[in-house]
Amino acid sequence: MSRFDAASSPSSPVRWGLAAKLFAILALLGAIAVLVTSVLGYLQARDALREAIYNQLTSTRKSKVQQVETYFRTIRNELAQLSYSKEAIDAARVFRTTFQELDRTDVRSNVPADLEHKVDDWYGAQFMPGVRRLSAKEPDVKAYLPVDRAAYYLQYHYIVANPYPAERRELVDDAGDGSAYSRQHAIYHPLLRDAAATFGFFDLMLADPAAGRIVYAVRKEVDFAASLRSAPFRQSNVAVAVARCGADAEKYATCLEDFAPYAPSGGAPIAFMAAPIIEQNTIIGVLIAQLSIDEIDKVVTGGRRWRQDGFGATGEAYLVGSDRLARSGPRAFYENRNRYFADLKQSGATDQEIDAIRRYGTPVLQQHIATEAVQSALAGTEGVGEIVGYLGVPTLASWGPLSIPGLNWVLVAKIDASEAFAPIDRLRRNLIIVGAVALLVVLVTSAWLSRSLLAPLRELTAGVTRFAAGDLGAKVAVRSRDEIGRLCAAFNGMVDELREKTIVIENKNRENEQLLLNMLPGPIANRLRGGEKNIADGFAEVTVAFADIVGFTAMSSQMPPADVVSLLNGLFTRFDEAAQELGIEKIKTLGDAYMAVCGLPVQVPDHAERMVRMAIRMVHITQEHALEHRVALTLRVGINSGPVVAGVIGKTKYIYDLWGDTVNLASRMESGGLPGAIQVTRSVYDKLKDRFAFEPRGVIEIKGRSGVEAWLLKI
Repeated sequence: MSRFDAASSPSSPVRWGLAAKLFAILALLGAIAVLVTSVLGYLQARDALREAIYNQLTSTRKSKVQQVETYFRTIRNELAQLSYSKEAIDAARVFRTTFQELDRTDVRSNVPADLEHKVDDWYGAQFMPGVRRLSAKEPDVKAYLPVDRAAYYLQYHYIVANPYPAERRELVDDAGDGSAYSRQHAIYHPLLRDAAATFGFFDLMLADPAAGRIVYAVRKEVDFAASLRSAPFRQSNVAVAVARCGADAEKYATCLEDFAPYAPSGGAPIAFMAAPIIEQNTIIGVLIAQLSIDEIDKVVTGGRRWRQDGFGATGEAYLVGSDRLARSGPRAFYENRNRYFADLKQSGATDQEIDAIRRYGTPVLQQHIATEAVQSALAGTEGVGEIVGYLGVPTLASWGPLSIPGLNWVLVAKIDASEAFAPIDRLRRNLIIVGAVALLVVLVTSAWLSRSLLAPLRELTAGVTRFAAGDLGAKVAVRSRDEIGRLCAAFNGMVDELREKTIVIENKNRENEQLLLNMLPGPIANRLRGGEKNIADGFAEVTVAFADIVGFTAMSSQMPPADVVSLLNGLFTRFDEAAQELGIEKIKTLGDAYMAVCGLPVQVPDHAERMVRMAIRMVHITQEHALEHRVALTLRVGINSGPVVAGVIGKTKYIYDLWGDTVNLASRMESGGLPGAIQVTRSVYDKLKDRFAFEPRGVIEIKGRSGVEAWLLKI
């Protein structure tokens, strides 16, 4: 039995004992590491996510609290300033006076005899249907009718007989009844109407606190000319605001009454902020700003753009008053009312509460919210925590009170716990999956390690196989210092030595290849390597150029040989680079002459244009080279197009050359040209006259010909 067979035999208790122990230890350590890492990662991620959510909710809540407080502070300052203005003082005086005159005067001679009936009919047809819709029982119309003749008179002219629809009654400046009240109304109404629009008041009213009457209103609702001491206004928040401010003669004082359903405004939630109008330390009136909940609702709900505010799919912010009633609409009410009412019913809301929300068309002042967050905030405490929301759903919330004189409101920012912890739930599932996979990997790896004592030999065998197949980079890992490790190291050394020798041979071959390509064009070199001996081709149409440096022989005779070679080599090297960029084949150099061709061995249709561009570059390169070396160099170039014969000459020193009349004529164009100029034949001129500017030179005499037409390229 061989040593390897003995090692793998079941009768080897030492090996299998160690393998089993190794497997058990690795499996146990791996399982513990996976379990500890997963549990710690889950707990840390959960705590970090909860803290991040609380921070975001708190930041959003404070931002919205600041916006709401700023809104009321701005309204308070604007109303106080307006109440102290001369216009408000004058308006309060004249409206109180003219209103009292109407109440004392028999005004019925100026109106139709059935004025009261018209007003009564209007209440029955226009106003009471809305009241009935909001009331749980049949309301008494007599409770809403005007209480005296002045109220009947003004409501008839400014409400019943108003030619504008209800939402635009404020457009009437003068009712046209000829009364002193209407004359003053025409003066002050435009000013007060503009002030209400500028400051964003839902309505702006003037009250006589002594008489308990509203003597002026911008919007002309049924509270216009109404008595605040009789039903239904006696218990209204506007009556309370007028009573409070009518007894406070302090300059810039304001009185704010919380939102409540207001019948004259269709039952909408309305708050009133009042300010006394003081003249000579005497209160002559109260200026009242009627505030709609809509502006506050826009701030709190972010214009109902909860996702853009970072609340996701279930988050929101909402206001609650000291009566535990909502002061802003919950998100669910706006997004899915059917689901909202179903959830509200499931959370324990009464049928009366749900019916009131449906009748009023808003949860504001109708939905009761008494969550733990609301109770804590109403007690003056800020906080965060996981609570049960107003719909009975676990939520993460941040809460705190608002600082608004006259109001005890709180703001809660929340998001459902299911959405907030959705990433953690996904993380938990992923950790279970990853943990299971990791444990499986640990078990498989442990089993593999326990059965891999012969791995170095298998690696060495695989390396030899790869090397035999031609992989010169085949190496094996040296994992030990025993005999197998030394054998692996010897194999790696042999591979390195052979690879280095192979690299040297390949470099020599590349050098030989480059030398051959320097003498011959690539396609010709390939044909020569392929065994073709007599290489000769005819080309029907190519362009040949000769360039010569004028006076170079005389100049070079006065220069050291090394400088001559360096100067000429630098110039021709730049010519070679330009030729390579334009796809032109350099044929040879003769002393200070340079010969090139375009259109062979690979034919191109624009060979003439390329060669002309090459000639232009050569002239510019020569000028630059002369400036750089501070010598006088002038290039003369001749170009001709036509058929040529090309082939390889020689056996030991190859040269690829051209023959034919085209070549001779190109040479003559150069020798008969002008210094610093490019001279071309008719064949070139005909091809490029539409692309380049040429100057005709006429017929010139050249060696071996009677006369040839020539053109000079304008550079």
